[in-house]
Amino acid sequence: MATSHPKVIAAMSGGVDSSVAAALLRDAGHEVTGITMRLLPQRGSQAESKAIEDARRVAAHLGIPHHVADVAAPFQEHVLGYFVSEYSLGRTPNPCIRCNQRIKFGVLFDEARRLGGQFLATGHYARIACHEGRYAISRARFREKDQSYVLAGLSQEQLRHAMFPLGEKTKDQTRAIARSMGLDIAETPESQDICFIEDGDYRRFLAEQGLFGLPGPIVSATGETLGAHTGLTNYTIGQRKGLGIAAPRPYYVLRLDTERNALVVGHHEETFAKTLAARDVVWTGIPPQTAPLECSIQIRYRHKAAPCTVDPAPDHFSATFHEPERAVTPGQWAVLYRRDLVLAAGIIDMAE
Repeated sequence: MATSHPKVIAAMSGGVDSSVAAALLRDAGHEVTGITMRLLPQRGSQAESKAIEDARRVAAHLGIPHHVADVAAPFQEHVLGYFVSEYSLGRTPNPCIRCNQRIKFGVLFDEARRLGGQFLATGHYARIACHEGRYAISRARFREKDQSYVLAGLSQEQLRHAMFPLGEKTKDQTRAIARSMGLDIAETPESQDICFIEDGDYRRFLAEQGLFGLPGPIVSATGETLGAHTGLTNYTIGQRKGLGIAAPRPYYVLRLDTERNALVVGHHEETFAKTLAARDVVWTGIPPQTAPLECSIQIRYRHKAAPCTVDPAPDHFSATFHEPERAVTPGQWAVLYRRDLVLAAGIIDMAE
């Protein structure tokens, strides 16, 4: 990174994290311009309109310019469409990683460059490291807020132009900075997991997008019919409650078989996998590998990374857990770490 103070475009959501990130960059001497994404069509929603207005108000308080970027069309294609398509195939996607790849550090960064920005900054809790001549994502200094997992799909070129000013901060420190600057968003609650589903009801959202799950059989791993499900989109890998099966031992969801429209279930011990296969791999902390390597692997956002052995190829890898892991879910991302450094990441294709 250059030692001068290049122009930075700060993605501002109207929340405390992105607001403080913009303020820190301004105070460090950068020329900062705030930018807020409009994700929904022009009619938008009350929540989105409020977020845009909050971001505009914070930018005015900080004395920096503010722009609104209409990214509704690419967001519909690359995130909403992807989200619905993956569920239709029986997978559970992570839309945040997809959005960071295609929208924030894709479409939005293109707009940032149009505004003369050399870097795009966000309020993520993560750090950028230079490792053996490559750019990589590193965990935030304080693990409880670490968001490196959702940034693990960024390319070398995207990381070269990214800034994460909160990587060394705790959430309490961020709120304290906001208070000290007189920002009235200091006490803003934590944002929800899926920003485009305001009430968190993804099943309702999928139905509104035309994805109505058809009823079908609930079967054991050996093929025995145990009951009926209400539509595969209503279930997730590892789920126990809501199956409606009367049995001496509880059943858990093992697999969503979209070809047969069958929900495959088993007992607790059957929910563990020894291996997984991942595709669409992005190599960051190290170049693409072909020799086996030892590292740790994180299989969902809140998962504690587990030791594994990886058999890699440039665009895919298989991983063998040192101890079996529960509820490994196709569609989620598998992120490889060595200590705090992200080595690579890919979409889980299968587990067994």
